[in-house]
Amino acid sequence: MTSLYEKIVSEHGSGRDWMDKVPGLRGYLDKSDRRTADRMMREHVATELTNRLNRYVGIEKQILRDGGLALMGITRDAKTKFQIYIDRVKTAAPGYSGFFAAIKVDDAAMERLYAFDEAQLRYLDQFDIALTGLEEAVKAGEGVEDKVQAIYNLAQEADEAFRLREKVITEIDSALT
Repeated sequence: MTSLYEKIVSEHGSGRDWMDKVPGLRGYLDKSDRRTADRMMREHVATELTNRLNRYVGIEKQILRDGGLALMGITRDAKTKFQIYIDRVKTAAPGYSGFFAAIKVDDAAMERLYAFDEAQLRYLDQFDIALTGLEEAVKAGEGVEDKVQAIYNLAQEADEAFRLREKVITEIDSALT
């Protein structure tokens, strides 16, 4: 497996406290509600990511107003990568189709899926930290390019993690059919 996969699984908490961050997600544990919970999870994450992208756009405008036209290419690239990630989360096919079968879901498979969902919520916090760092760099007038690059890298990693999440769902679904 990839190092990102291993990172996500190893950082997974033993509790389900992360589920409390998404309204109505407690149903995630109920077999009949998993498809709805998957949709709710993705909608919540996409909405929160859009809020962070809007924050980024505001910072980007400030960078360009302050004479940072030389950074226009990298700020646009980061914004595009961020938007691609949001679009992937918004438009992902619903998962868990196999859960409606009368087959018991393997606990290890569910733990992997929980780890990936928890990781999506951790990325929200990481974007907050990265955006705060960018705001501080803009105010200080130095390190802006590095902070924009960090946001690009974070969006790329989060997008890759979401694609790995889709792979986990596909593996679970195919094992149950």
